[in-house]
Amino acid sequence: MSLLGRDYNSELNSLDNRSQSPLESSNSITSENVHPAGEAGLSTMQTLIHLLKCSIGTGLLGLPLAMKNAGLLVGPVSLLAIGVLTVHCMVILLNCAQHLSQRLQKTFVNYEEATMYSLETCPNTWLRTHAVWGRYTVSFLLIITQLGFCSVYFMFMADNLQQMVEEAHVTSNICQPRETLALTPILDIRVYMLTILPFLILLVFIQNLKVLSVFSTLASITTVGSMALIFEYIMQGIPYPSNLPLMANWKTFLLFFGTAIFTFEGVGMVLPLKNQMKHPQQFSFVLYLGMSIVIILYIFLGTLGYMKFGSDTQASITLNLPNCWLYQSVKLMYSIGIFFTYALQFHVPAEIIIPFAISQVSESWALFVDLSVRSALVCLTCVSAILIPRLDLVISLLGSVSSSALALIIPALLEIVIFYSKDMSCVTLAKDIMISILGLLGCIFGTYQALYELTQPINHSMANSTGVYA
Repeated sequence: MSLLGRDYNSELNSLDNRSQSPLESSNSITSENVHPAGEAGLSTMQTLIHLLKCSIGTGLLGLPLAMKNAGLLVGPVSLLAIGVLTVHCMVILLNCAQHLSQRLQKTFVNYEEATMYSLETCPNTWLRTHAVWGRYTVSFLLIITQLGFCSVYFMFMADNLQQMVEEAHVTSNICQPRETLALTPILDIRVYMLTILPFLILLVFIQNLKVLSVFSTLASITTVGSMALIFEYIMQGIPYPSNLPLMANWKTFLLFFGTAIFTFEGVGMVLPLKNQMKHPQQFSFVLYLGMSIVIILYIFLGTLGYMKFGSDTQASITLNLPNCWLYQSVKLMYSIGIFFTYALQFHVPAEIIIPFAISQVSESWALFVDLSVRSALVCLTCVSAILIPRLDLVISLLGSVSSSALALIIPALLEIVIFYSKDMSCVTLAKDIMISILGLLGCIFGTYQALYELTQPINHSMANSTGVYA
C-alpha cells in the first residue's frame, strides 16, 4: 500500500461528517501528506522536477502558433508579462496560505481553504455567510482545469501515436523540410485513445508524489531530449522575419491569451508541492528558479518557432518538423513525457473527489472505490478527448475560462480580502485590482473568441489540429 500512498483507516476517521459534499471533503487533500521537519518528504531537486513537469506540457508545442496569433513583437513581450504575472500570483497565493495557516494554527492550508477562510474574515456580511462557496468555486475550477489538461494530454498522445504509426511507411532517413501529406487514416483516432487508456489507468493508481518523482524524472529526460532536437532544427537557417507582422489583430490575440495562460499550468500544484517538501521554507527558491527556466524556454521556443515557419506555423510545432525518423522521435519522446505528466495533473482533482467517495463506504471497500473512481475519471478524460474537435482552440478555451481565474483573478482578490484591513498600501491594492481586471477581461473575451472559433465549420483534416490527415 506504500505505492498507493494512502492510509484508508485514517482517511475514513478524518471524515466525521459522512454527508459532506466532495468539495467540502477536499480539506483532507494534503493533511495526510504533511511532512514535519525530519520526516520523509520531497527533496529540493524532486520538487523542482515536479514543478517543471507540471508547467511544461502540450501547451509548449503550441507556442509558435500563439506567437503567430499575437505578432512577432507583441507575442514575446506579452508572454513575458503573463509569465511574470503568473509567478507573482503564485507567490501571492503562497503568502496568503501561509498567513492563514499561522493565524488559524494549521499545519497547511490548501487553495480551497485559503479562499474560504479569507472570505470568513471579510468585512462584507454576505461574503462571510457564503464563504463556503469560495471553496466550492476553487475546487470546481481545479477539477475542470486539471481534468481539462488531462483530456488535452490524452488527445495529444493519441494523435501523435497515430501520426508515428501511420506515417511510418513514408518516413525516411533523410531529414528535409516537411511536405504536406494527405494520408487516409488506417485506424480511427479513437482506437489509439482506447489503446492508451488502460496504461493511463494503471499509472494513476500510483498516488504517492515521491514515487511519481521517479517517473517525473524519466519524463523530464525525454522532454529535454525532444526539446533539444526541436531547437536544433528551428535554429538552422532562420529566415529574416521582415514579412512577419509585429502585431496581429485583436481577435487572434485573444486566442494567444488563452494559450499563454494554459501553458503556465502548474498553479494547481504549487501548494501541494510545498506541502510535500521536506524543507518547505526552500520552496520560494524552487519556484523562482523553476518558473524562470520555464518562461525563458517558452519565449525562445515560441519566438524562434514562429520565425522559422512563419505563416506556415501549425498548431503543434512537431507538425512542422521534417518527416524523418530523427524528428519522429521527438513525438515519441514528448509523448512519453506527457504520459507521465498526466499522473501529476490528475493528482489534484483525484484528491478532491476521492476522499468524499471513500467516506461513503466501509473501510473494506475503500480501496475498491478509490481505484474505481480513478478509473472512471481517466475514462472521462478519454471521452472528453474524443468529443473535442480542435486541440488549439480547446487549449485556448481552457486557459481563458479556468486557468485565468485560478492563476490571476483569485490570488489577487485573496490578497485584497486578507490584507486590506491590515494597512495594505494603495500601490498593492491598485496592482491587485489591475491584475483581477486583466484576468477577467481575458477570461470573458478569450472564452468568447474560442467558442466562436469552435462553432465555425472545419475540414475533417482539422478535426484534430495536430493531425495531418485528409
